[in-house]
Amino acid sequence: MDYPSPEIGLVITYSYLWKNEAAAGHSGGRKNRPCAILLSVQQALGGPTVTVAPITHSKPRDPNVAVEIPAAVSRNLGLDDDKGWVVLDEVNQFTWPGYDLRVNPKTGQYEYGFLPPLFYGKLVTKFHQLEATLTTTPRD
Repeated sequence: MDYPSPEIGLVITYSYLWKNEAAAGHSGGRKNRPCAILLSVQQALGGPTVTVAPITHSKPRDPNVAVEIPAAVSRNLGLDDDKGWVVLDEVNQFTWPGYDLRVNPKTGQYEYGFLPPLFYGKLVTKFHQLEATLTTTPRD
């Protein structure tokens, strides 16, 4: 199966490593989850470096660090009906496709689809507002 192109706004299935898991010495995420590609930067040597933000059902303790996913967006991506948030104060970064890209067992694909441009724009705006306090976990 071919990997999708790492385009901004694409939601992928990924073994996301939370910053508290990394601090505890874990090298891989505890579970596969949808993650939104926020940035994809082509490097002079090698593949693109991709920055992904996790999507979770856990309501954020600080509502200023996450954006709730509208029900219509969740439906269009094939996510479940439970409320979800894109967490933007911590991200994973890796060289595409990396070791932790996973196939979604429900679809047999690596990707869920693309976020609508307006919603993606909202995420990027919030992401840039949080850059000074952002935690990036490198995954290469």
